[in-house]
Amino acid sequence: MNLTAAADIIRAPLREILPRLSAALADTVPHRALAQLSGSCAHSPVKIHTVGAGGWAVTTAELAALTKQARPGQPWQGQALVAGTENPVLAVASDAAERGALLVLLRSDEAAIAGPDLTAVQTLWDLVTAYSARIVSEAVPGPLALSRVAAGARAAAITELVDTHGGVLSGLLGVLRRRDLDDHRARERAIDLALSALAELRAGADQDRALAEEAAGDGFARLADSLQPMFLGRGVRLDLGPPGTEEGADRHLPADVAHAARAAVRSVVSALLNEQGPGSDSISRVHISWKIAENELRATVRDDGSGVLSRAALQNRRVVERLAALDGRLEVDAVPGWGTTVTATVPLEPPQGPRNDPLTVLGDRELEVLGHLARGRRNRHIAEELHISESTVKFHVANILDKLGVDTRGEAAALAHTWGVNTT
Repeated sequence: MNLTAAADIIRAPLREILPRLSAALADTVPHRALAQLSGSCAHSPVKIHTVGAGGWAVTTAELAALTKQARPGQPWQGQALVAGTENPVLAVASDAAERGALLVLLRSDEAAIAGPDLTAVQTLWDLVTAYSARIVSEAVPGPLALSRVAAGARAAAITELVDTHGGVLSGLLGVLRRRDLDDHRARERAIDLALSALAELRAGADQDRALAEEAAGDGFARLADSLQPMFLGRGVRLDLGPPGTEEGADRHLPADVAHAARAAVRSVVSALLNEQGPGSDSISRVHISWKIAENELRATVRDDGSGVLSRAALQNRRVVERLAALDGRLEVDAVPGWGTTVTATVPLEPPQGPRNDPLTVLGDRELEVLGHLARGRRNRHIAEELHISESTVKFHVANILDKLGVDTRGEAAALAHTWGVNTT
């Protein structure tokens, strides 16, 4: 393993990171499969990659059990129950992400791995974990939109699975508890098995929920911790309005919603502190609050400054784009001389049913231009890339905004990321 391999991994699309990590570790730790368990990925906490044909039916509960063996900086190697059988594994934990991450390799042999190799694996996993955590914390619109769509489908599948299995096992228990059945010992054994299966099913659902969701109060506390360094030495007071019982502090939020809300608030605070112009030193207080109402999260940032923050400044920081990926919205109320109030609203539930792709109204050339807009390119660069004039680019951009029903390039870019236009 070397820096070239590490660079190759973090340059890859998110879906390719695990396969490339597997290839980088193949010589150091020969393995048949590897899996990751991460609290940072809302739609897919468990990811699995197998080497060659076949699959690996490792469960969330089995991976979670290995978190007690491996500690950050202290990889663990040994026999463990994975996919229903005892196998030699290597478990590597990292605290480079806020909620931690675990890598488990299903090894091809039982030979002990030397200390320097373990250190190299740990370092590489820390790097991959930190990179993935940054993508999540910055709430990049493309992955965020994918996470939102997948989270809805996954939640529905989990609910259906729990209901189905729970109903079957409960029915089985009802039959087995009937007194008119013969073979008392067989009945007792079957009852024990059914009770164990029910307990395991519920534990698995609870574990999955813990990875994919977080309480609103906990999410706000994480936001507060990340904001403290931004106020050091500025002489500006940070007032926090955490969600109380009435505001839904105990309500569990989808992790992608919490990530997007934190990223939006951090960007708004940064803009308020750094981009208010000559009157920015007039800010003495910034108040931040979260509230859950009508099945949506409302994050409010309010200051007592000069009141000149523009929506365009927040678009430049991709705030509107991030929120749009989750069907969220942003309101900016700036009153000169009185201060600014910014409210970011994010629905807690993904859209119900299929949506019509708004990009179908665009022509081929407009889609090409939109792809460049989504990458943040200016008109001159787009013109050079497509070998057309700047005036033609302006014409296409105007048509794109009109057809998509949006007002800015940033909003058009958000739709491009959400609906998967080619941005390569």
